[in-house]
Amino acid sequence: MNHEKLSMRLERVATYIPKGSVLADIGSDHAYLPCYAVQKGITVKAIAGEVVEGPFQSAKKQVEQTELEDQIDVRLGNGLDVLVPNEATCITIAGMGGILISSILENGKDKLGAVKRLVLQPNVGSNVVRNWLLENDWELVNEEILEEDGKIYEILIAERGIPAKPYANHAESALLFGPFLMAQRHEVFLKKWQLEKEHWQRIIREMDEKSQHAATSSKRQELMDQIQKVEEELGI
Repeated sequence: MNHEKLSMRLERVATYIPKGSVLADIGSDHAYLPCYAVQKGITVKAIAGEVVEGPFQSAKKQVEQTELEDQIDVRLGNGLDVLVPNEATCITIAGMGGILISSILENGKDKLGAVKRLVLQPNVGSNVVRNWLLENDWELVNEEILEEDGKIYEILIAERGIPAKPYANHAESALLFGPFLMAQRHEVFLKKWQLEKEHWQRIIREMDEKSQHAATSSKRQELMDQIQKVEEELGI
């Protein structure tokens, strides 16, 4: 495999895979991440799971081309259904919405017995993932935010531990913004929430222009509350 095929986003995900892990990459698409992880010596065995036939075939082809069939098993199935209990020690799920990631973890709880680390990269809805981790005895141990090709991505890393630990202060805000990201205040993080704030403000203006106050008053207030939270917590 040409390593340039691996995006910066997935390269960053790969840095959080513990060396020696049995990796399960769910929604693996072309299996670039498990191929990279094996070739870099991060893991010696990996499972590439894909629910759609086309990407499943692409993943199989990629593994064959890189001659990694002995180390990477490509499987067709929904979410964690591709695993047997206690098989994987690290699970990566990248490039999906937070609701879908949380659903995959929730529906596959019986496959998490031997898992020591989750590396999750939601495209949207990171707060949904944080809530799931908090409610299911996973401690958020680190976060990263990055921008690539004009899109902003967050990476969440979780391990077995004390779920409430990262949220000791400002729990509600930290679930929304991310406790580690709030502390780091990276320029990409501030850019993300500035863009979110502007987006919400546009929606409110559109509501007001259409004069749908009765139908949208609760939604309008919800957006106003979100804007206020961004301004108070982040000063933007």
